[in-house]
Amino acid sequence: MKNKVIVTGGAGYIGIHTIVDLVENDYEPIIIDNFSNSSIKNILGAENILNVKLKVFNIDCTQEEQVKEVFEIEKNIVSVIHFAAFKSVEESVKNPMKYKENNIGSLQVMLNLCLRYNVKKFIFSSSCTVYGETNNQPVSEKIPFGKAQSPYAETKQTCEHILANHSINSVSLRYFNPIGSHFSGLIGDRSKDRPSNLIPILTSVAIGKYEKLNVYGGDYNTPDGSCIRDYIHVTDLAKSHIKALKYLHENNGKHIFNIGTGKGHSVLEVIKAFNNANNLNIKYEITSRRDGDIEQIYADSNLAKRELNWDAKITIEKAMKDAWNWELKK
Repeated sequence: MKNKVIVTGGAGYIGIHTIVDLVENDYEPIIIDNFSNSSIKNILGAENILNVKLKVFNIDCTQEEQVKEVFEIEKNIVSVIHFAAFKSVEESVKNPMKYKENNIGSLQVMLNLCLRYNVKKFIFSSSCTVYGETNNQPVSEKIPFGKAQSPYAETKQTCEHILANHSINSVSLRYFNPIGSHFSGLIGDRSKDRPSNLIPILTSVAIGKYEKLNVYGGDYNTPDGSCIRDYIHVTDLAKSHIKALKYLHENNGKHIFNIGTGKGHSVLEVIKAFNNANNLNIKYEITSRRDGDIEQIYADSNLAKRELNWDAKITIEKAMKDAWNWELKK
């Protein structure tokens, strides 16, 4: 019998890539997603890649009675991977209560039901934003939380605190910046809101949806004045969840891992890499800084390499090609 894993937000960008990996590693994912910021097209794309029919429940994870029905229908759930959350730093600054109610509320619902139905393993989708603004680069898991730079970051910090004080065995994966898409071009970022992350904006400009790319800030204390981030291919990132599940089968307790490449790239470097990889010339303009952004952050991912036997393998050039392929095909 295959191990059943509830995957909240499983139709989303990172969620759907993880679904593919789960099936390919002989797990049975049970998807819960209300499609508020995703699309059924990702489910259809994953089914095409895998040649299977996926189990999907169109449910809001903040509605405990509705989610409870999934636990009742799908017996013997062994673990939960919790992706369901709003993710835009920019939007969270404008509408903080929306983020607190959804991101924290959905976690509390899932933990309540895990207790009730004796599910003892929980993988949490966290973020490098929990570190705030720090001069310690690369950042390791030993660095304490900094001041949250956005309500989104604050929700991730709060959720990690909740897990640290809960009885469930958990792994929190602190993602750095996921980019790219599955090589098939059948699944990817289908967020319904206006893109706020660099690569979706880049590809939108490249295909003509927008006239130019705004580079928010050219006066940071970095080599070229633009922000520095750790950009990781989403298929590399997805594989960390399979490693985390296997790790929890052998290691009880609370565990935290950075999921990044260990390399920082500035915004201007990423634009150059995108242009070179795809033989394009994207128009951009350096504008004022954006609320909620930090100057630079990239991962010390040695703990994940050592404990999870996980490592990022795909180059930023390949990620840029896959991102453009996704934009052309979606």
